[in-house]
Amino acid sequence: MANNTSLEERMAAVEAAISELQKQIANPQPTNWLQQITGSFKDEPAFDEVLAYGRAIRQGDESVLEAQDEV
Repeated sequence: MANNTSLEERMAAVEAAISELQKQIANPQPTNWLQQITGSFKDEPAFDEVLAYGRAIRQGDESVLEAQDEV
């Protein structure tokens, strides 16, 4: 009987999840993708490095690119 109880509990969880998904589909919340990702790279050194490379490229500073090739 333990397996039946476990199966019943699992089915109840699946049904609850399906119900929640159906509610989300029926009433989609408008999302602003920019607000969702804003701050997601905060305190990420690699992102700061990417920004520096982009800035150097836009300003025509090829020494930054040459230094990267040496690494």
